[in-house]
Amino acid sequence: MTTAVEKFEEFNKFGSVLGLERVRELCRRLGDPQLGSPDKPLRYIHVAGTNGKGSTCKFMEQGLASCGYKVGLYISPYIEKFNERIQFDGEMITDDELELYGDMALAKAAEMVEDGLDSPTEFEVVMATAFLFFKAKEADIVVLEAGMGGMGDATNVILKPMASVFTSVAFDHMHILGNTLAEIATDKAGIIKTGCPVISNVAEHEPAAVIARRAYQMKSRLYDVSKIKCTVDWVSPEAQQVSMELWQTDYSEVVTKMIGRHQAENLKTALATIEVLRKGGEISISRDELYAGLREAVQPARFEVMNVTEEGAGSEKYVVLDGAHNDAGAGALAEAMKDVFPDKKVLIVAGMVEKKETDKVLGHFAEIGTDFVATQPNYEERAMKAEDFAGHIEETAKLSGKNMRVLAVAGTPQESVDAAERITAAAAESGEEYDVVLYTGSLYLVGEIRSILRKSGDYDYYRTLKYGDGGTK
Repeated sequence: MTTAVEKFEEFNKFGSVLGLERVRELCRRLGDPQLGSPDKPLRYIHVAGTNGKGSTCKFMEQGLASCGYKVGLYISPYIEKFNERIQFDGEMITDDELELYGDMALAKAAEMVEDGLDSPTEFEVVMATAFLFFKAKEADIVVLEAGMGGMGDATNVILKPMASVFTSVAFDHMHILGNTLAEIATDKAGIIKTGCPVISNVAEHEPAAVIARRAYQMKSRLYDVSKIKCTVDWVSPEAQQVSMELWQTDYSEVVTKMIGRHQAENLKTALATIEVLRKGGEISISRDELYAGLREAVQPARFEVMNVTEEGAGSEKYVVLDGAHNDAGAGALAEAMKDVFPDKKVLIVAGMVEKKETDKVLGHFAEIGTDFVATQPNYEERAMKAEDFAGHIEETAKLSGKNMRVLAVAGTPQESVDAAERITAAAAESGEEYDVVLYTGSLYLVGEIRSILRKSGDYDYYRTLKYGDGGTK
């Protein structure tokens, strides 16, 4: 029997084509589920940006849910299981629900093709499925993460959101969004709707100016939080504490499991959005409940730290998973590794997809450690071959003069895990143990490795992800 996910994947042949005509028609044929129902309209917080979107969304989802709201969450891509993309009340959509609402969306997509219209893309069909699900669940608020862009992104089919939120603008998907930060920001700023508040944590002047100009044109009040100071009071491999003040409201000593200075910035963006909505009378929050929710917010494969267990007892050896696949993400990872694991010996297991800023990313990786296992994701269309990635590492070392060496080349994620275990075991025998194994690069790769490690049972996860059956995985 063909699953809903397999049916969705059949639409991959249409690629990533921006534009709202197809998704608008698809939603129209479904009764415009993105609007909700007359008795229960759907309200959205729309989040765009290059890096930090998923973590910011998770902070908001957990914070609002802990204050009593029934919250829907739409994110992409997924790490281990497709269902991660659509969540409600802290749990992923079940396989049966995905089948039910997916078949409804797929049927209307087929009708469009039969009527001679362009077929919706995979992302658009999944988006319509999510709208049907959130409408049926009668969500109070949906935290909606935009895809790669904004203006022509399928998520932009919604009408006026509660807030339009921008986490960052950096170079990524240039072949679609443009080759300058201004061009990329122009596309992302397309989510701004007339009269809705805009919260921006974009630090660079050029893209920040684009967002500000768009907000002015749309008569939307801009809350630029990029200059608001937030401090990391302390950080450990398990958690960190962050403090800030947002428009005379004190948010001190917020403890979160998502660590790193970049996550402190994502927390600031999320809290700023919540504060704007609170002051505007859109939501009501309890400080204690909000803090409790933020403490539990987790985002798999975004500086996810695991403790290696030995005979049932925790040790001081760690595994870190982080999908740092572009220049800005790799820079944030390097900074976090220095803060959390200063002066620690790190083995880096990495792989990339094509069309990424490989040399810039490797420059940041070189700040973390010298020893590499070069591998590749099982994403055949765009995966950079492990041998080619190893060549990039060696070339970067040669041109930069940095000490970088490839200890192994692994053709699959499983082989990379096996190689890392061999190398760390040999190092331990020689008395030169690695303190940390870092799996990074492509999110596709890190997701596959996360699944392999999880199934091995040798790791103590500080973070868990709720699945649709109410269990954890």
